[in-house]
Amino acid sequence: MSTPEWVQDAIFYQIFPDRFAKSDRNPASSMQFESWDSAPTHYGFKGGDLYGVIEKLDYIQELGSNAIYLNPIFASASNHRYHTYDYYNVDPLLGGNEALKKLLKEAHKRGMHIILDGVFNHASRGFWQFHHVLETGQKSPYKDWFYFDEERLNGQKHWGAYPTPHEQKVLNTEDSLTTIGYRAWWNIPALPKFNIQTPAVREFLFEVAEYWIKFGIDGWRLDVPGEIDDDQFWREFRQRVRAINPQAYIVGEIWHEAQRWLQGDQFDAVMNYLFTASCMSFFGGRHLNLDVISAAGGIKDRVHPINACDFANEVDRILNLYPRDITFAQLNLLDSHDMPRFLSCVNGDKSALKLALLMMFTLAGAPCIYYGDEVGVDGKHDPECRKAFPWQHQDQWDHDLLEYTKLCASLRTKYKSLRRGEYKRLHAEGEVMAFERSHKNERLIILFNTSSEYQTIHLDLMDKPSILFGRPDLSGNQITLPPRSGVVLK
Repeated sequence: MSTPEWVQDAIFYQIFPDRFAKSDRNPASSMQFESWDSAPTHYGFKGGDLYGVIEKLDYIQELGSNAIYLNPIFASASNHRYHTYDYYNVDPLLGGNEALKKLLKEAHKRGMHIILDGVFNHASRGFWQFHHVLETGQKSPYKDWFYFDEERLNGQKHWGAYPTPHEQKVLNTEDSLTTIGYRAWWNIPALPKFNIQTPAVREFLFEVAEYWIKFGIDGWRLDVPGEIDDDQFWREFRQRVRAINPQAYIVGEIWHEAQRWLQGDQFDAVMNYLFTASCMSFFGGRHLNLDVISAAGGIKDRVHPINACDFANEVDRILNLYPRDITFAQLNLLDSHDMPRFLSCVNGDKSALKLALLMMFTLAGAPCIYYGDEVGVDGKHDPECRKAFPWQHQDQWDHDLLEYTKLCASLRTKYKSLRRGEYKRLHAEGEVMAFERSHKNERLIILFNTSSEYQTIHLDLMDKPSILFGRPDLSGNQITLPPRSGVVLK
């Protein structure tokens, strides 16, 4: 097996650090932040930190999660911290390296794993080596770390690192290299793109990856790794990370089919947005809000109402795209910081989210809950999908949804067939789907009815099954499913 053994048993909880929890233990907690309860903004800071995560580990465990994926935590002048300026230091606003050390210690004591977000395609305007070139031009020994315009390097034109309104307008249609003097990711001036072909850059990034694995993290979630168009870079990245920790998890943010990176020599898995789109399409159905979904990044063109047969066909396809161990290590998710929340994509229809959650917890691959989904947090595209967790307003939590999520997680934890079992399609017609997960002598049947009416199907159940989840009516081999419901039988 080339993928980490522990990932098959993992239930991830994704945390956007600035918005999850704030602690008085953090030395930076006394600084001036936006009100926790105010609407999130593109540039504002709420003051969430890693000490806050430590203090909520009980909550995360009680939810059923045993792994955490943290959005970027390194020093950065942005609330999302994809603008890294110091790869060797956790942002002081989050508590610094000491806070991460304590978080890892507490998490590992509980048998939990933690992976960090690695932003290796681009840095920020504040990154020392980039700033050095802006100051010294052609004389800087770092000039080949990024892609620079020769005229700017020679002082014949001013840098456009902070573009004028005119330059910003031109950036919408022209390449950043000529407009502002350097190549920026998606023409965003704050994000200069690394020149990966420079040996010193490659070595710098590999050493960063190694440093934090030695520090104690359990793996990397790689930001836009497809934009580092160099398979050998990722092969060496894997070799060097896994030489330190053979069980380190390497998962890439790829929104489409990813065979190129999933041959066993680069990533262990990808964020399974194909799964996201299919769940939204089937369980959301007529409740889909296509206006909201239009901001859902790489899945927006894949989401549309589908029936059970189309959904089952897509599940079959997804489960057969990659080798088995990779399929079982996929990071299955319903939403993330990069798209509107699932609940908003389905016009607030809680039954759609419940059905999708049950699907996520009963299919091969590691489930990943985006913080707050379990209590009904909604939100359209950024910044709304990055709201602060409503710790002070538990009376506003959707406690039914929270208990439902816990039940789904407990099922997965209890039954090995849901984590490691084979998949077999049993029924897919109209708005009803059923499949089987089996491991050794354990056999579970999972059924979904997405219609607004009772539906009855016939399955060869052999013996009278016990009901683990849901409220079906069983009569011999006849199963009647309540409207908009999921069922698990054993």
